[in-house]
Amino acid sequence: MKSYAVMSSGGKDSTLALDRARRQNLDVRCLVNIYDGPSGRVAFHGTRQALIADQAAACELEYLPAATDPDNPYESVFLKTLRDLKDRGIGGVIFGNIHLADVREWYETRVRDAGLDHVEPLWGDSPHSLLDEVVDREFGGIVVSVDLQQGAADLLGRAIDEEFVTAVRDLTDMDPCGERGEYHSFVYDGPTFARPVSVEPGEIRTERNHRLLDLIPAPSIRNKGKTQ
Repeated sequence: MKSYAVMSSGGKDSTLALDRARRQNLDVRCLVNIYDGPSGRVAFHGTRQALIADQAAACELEYLPAATDPDNPYESVFLKTLRDLKDRGIGGVIFGNIHLADVREWYETRVRDAGLDHVEPLWGDSPHSLLDEVVDREFGGIVVSVDLQQGAADLLGRAIDEEFVTAVRDLTDMDPCGERGEYHSFVYDGPTFARPVSVEPGEIRTERNHRLLDLIPAPSIRNKGKTQ
């Protein structure tokens, strides 16, 4: 049986892609995350690499991190990651792309050239319906990054729930799933999780025209109240 890796930034689209892949009985073994090495965070999302590791463990996936730096830009790290997956016996890679054809083509060309299957469980579906599915499937998610140039500033820190869906529908100039980078999210619970990832909000900062909410790993509920 062929096994798969999911490429994830920790957000709702890659998490929903994992959920659909599992419902299609794909054997997903690991979660790959490429992050900015100097900061230890996912670029433009601001999510700490440690939280992605926690998410992978909660989804019962092996965590395969890969860091970029000035001497190792994204493409070179991505290509090395594909070679490493091939060496591990992984047969395909799952992505959460929806409708940006140039983005899909960039990844698909490199994945197929590496001898791996390229899988897009969300591709071509309505962004509105996908956002509804995230809520209907009872994923727990929070908006952690907004692009200040795309009118999504008020979404920062919002839970992805029915009220969020209504608010996004009123923003007619914005892709409901933030496919053009309007906003990014972190998912901490849902049907793909064996347990929730415990997080709490930290500081808000602004960098590169993005406003970011720093999520901090928090003690799990079962550990609260314990003394040192």
